[in-house]
Amino acid sequence: MSETDHTTAEARRAERRANTDYSGGVYGSMLAASVVVGAGTLGSFPLIHLVLLLLLTGLVFWAAHVHAQLFGARLVQPSMDRRMVLDVCREEWPIVKAAVPPAVAVAVSPLLGLDVQGAVWLALSVAVAGQVGWSAAAARRAGASWRMVAISASVNLVIGLLIILFKIVLTH
Repeated sequence: MSETDHTTAEARRAERRANTDYSGGVYGSMLAASVVVGAGTLGSFPLIHLVLLLLLTGLVFWAAHVHAQLFGARLVQPSMDRRMVLDVCREEWPIVKAAVPPAVAVAVSPLLGLDVQGAVWLALSVAVAGQVGWSAAAARRAGASWRMVAISASVNLVIGLLIILFKIVLTH
């Protein structure tokens, strides 16, 4: 790769980072929390099932969002090229990335001496923390003031706490 090509590739990566939309991460974290709450109502099950459920659900919703972007909102564009498809796949990837920390939390929960319900609570906590973190990152990336970042994070914390409340109500 020549120096010009390398510089151009670096510039494209920097532009993609600057234009990254973290709303998919917020959505993916809410999705992961909801999956954990739903699975947590089932009683005892192998933890690997929850890890796979989190990751596979993230992938399925990512694919659905990619499909919707390419064949829904972008239908007005007469042609679709490889670059457009890859850009949309990349734009929606935070949905999958948001499922990874709760899945890792479930995977390491036996090392912490947690049973299934402990793993569920740990994963739910991690998902809600991710939701708050993604929302704060999205607000900052959008150039919001620190006050607006705090409001965005607070709203997402309240939504996460509602999800936790639903788990408590569903399991008691």
